[in-house]
Amino acid sequence: MTGFTPQELEAARDRVIPDVVAGGLSVLFCGINPGLMSAATGRHFARPGNRFWPVLHLSGFTPRLLRPEEQEELLAYGLGITNVVARATARADELSDEEFREGGRQLTARVERVRPRWLAVVGITAYRTAFGERKAVIGPQERTIGGTRIWALPNPSGLNAHWTLEAMAEEFGRLRERAGVPDRRG
Repeated sequence: MTGFTPQELEAARDRVIPDVVAGGLSVLFCGINPGLMSAATGRHFARPGNRFWPVLHLSGFTPRLLRPEEQEELLAYGLGITNVVARATARADELSDEEFREGGRQLTARVERVRPRWLAVVGITAYRTAFGERKAVIGPQERTIGGTRIWALPNPSGLNAHWTLEAMAEEFGRLRERAGVPDRRG
């Protein structure tokens, strides 16, 4: 189904994939770190079963369901993608707290350079660890990076099963509305 052998996926460990960024973004989505499938393909949220792309569409950020290989199209909608930690792993729990904190410092510098209106971190635990905000909850955060507001979103991984597709789309939709992004579904 994926077209990659276990050995090919393992060979993608520690790879870094390029961000999808530009100046003037409405929302910069920030994953935890690339998985091995993403690293093998060079595409964000590429693992089958990851709900990022469906949720992005269901919440109105995109006019249709995009595939990972169409990630560059996000820029036309004022959207981008980056990660807290750049290196690929099989699971996020392979990352140390120090990697998350260093990732938070690097992410802050990236946001200061690109200056999106909103930074949307998909994964509350990653946000808490990267920014030292242990009591943060899903939703808009008090912290800002310069003029950039921050919103913590649920992790769209299929492993985060207690968040349904519909509930995630609703939360992403709240961000879309607050960010002033039009509903592009149609």
